[in-house]
Amino acid sequence: MKFSLIFFSGDEKKKYRFVLDAARFADDNGLHAIWTPERHFHRFGGLYPNPAVLGAALAMTTNRLGIRAGSVIAPLYSPIRIAEDWAVIDNLSRGRAGVALATGFSPVDFSLQPGAWADRRESTFNAVETIRELWECNPVFVPDGLGNQVEVELHPQPVQPDLPIWLTCTKSADTFRTAGQLGCNVLTGLIDMTNEELEQKLPLYWDAREQAGYDREDAEVTLMLHTFIGEDRDEVRDIVAEPFTQYLKSFLKVVDSQKQNMAPGAGVRDMDLRDQDELIDFAFQKYFDKGSLLGTVESCSAVVERFAGMGVTEIACLIDFGVDEDLVLQSLKHVVELATKYGDEGSQQ
Repeated sequence: MKFSLIFFSGDEKKKYRFVLDAARFADDNGLHAIWTPERHFHRFGGLYPNPAVLGAALAMTTNRLGIRAGSVIAPLYSPIRIAEDWAVIDNLSRGRAGVALATGFSPVDFSLQPGAWADRRESTFNAVETIRELWECNPVFVPDGLGNQVEVELHPQPVQPDLPIWLTCTKSADTFRTAGQLGCNVLTGLIDMTNEELEQKLPLYWDAREQAGYDREDAEVTLMLHTFIGEDRDEVRDIVAEPFTQYLKSFLKVVDSQKQNMAPGAGVRDMDLRDQDELIDFAFQKYFDKGSLLGTVESCSAVVERFAGMGVTEIACLIDFGVDEDLVLQSLKHVVELATKYGDEGSQQ
């Protein structure tokens, strides 16, 4: 099992200091990779409008850590642009780039490219082939500004012969299947899915991958888990309960605000305060008990083994959900302890 760090929320007051400090710690202490997301126009995740920009900074401040986009909202861009950006990062990092592609879940994000919303799934899946072709130094044919078909190739040429590509998969079983058919890795999480649902969907991925002729042993299944590890489980609960509860409330409100044609009474915002609190308390308990790395090295080991048994090969530890950043940085030594226990020596890819 590999162990990495991933960011999604963040504190706009301190901005990027925490990300850089955590990356340097991870780089110095043998963790595997660092993932930064793409989010737009909202305080929740709004620190991360472009993973390529932050990835370039991380490439220059680390020496061996994998530099990953988790994820690029692929329909918002030409796949040629994605390949160019990450070829630069691959060069800056001397061959440590990796990209997860997501279809996007927020219509507001598509204010950047309104016409891309309807066909976002198809355009994401098609982007995989184009990015691979360019990365392998093969030209692609596209229309230029005058409507002529022209041949373009990727510059700068990347360091890695192949770009590791993940497909971000959550509730849709079809996306897991497509990831397998395309020979992509999988980036997933439990915020909108139960452990049992994940366990049901991963075989769909493996089966599709094998039927398409791809070797299961070459695949990475990366699972995002909220993480704060300490020496006493009750103390950890006391530290994370309030910030994680607020994090869940913020996330559910964001999801609510993005749902189109929602029937009255169908969302969290339509519940009375007591029902909201009960839902959040239930969600917190579920994550704390079996859907996160919140606890001690010993208690979290059971979680790691559960997901390893499903075929998860990498845990991306989400650490920016509201706990005091200095406490989080101090707690990362326990993530390293867990990684050492499971033999992660921090290989680049």
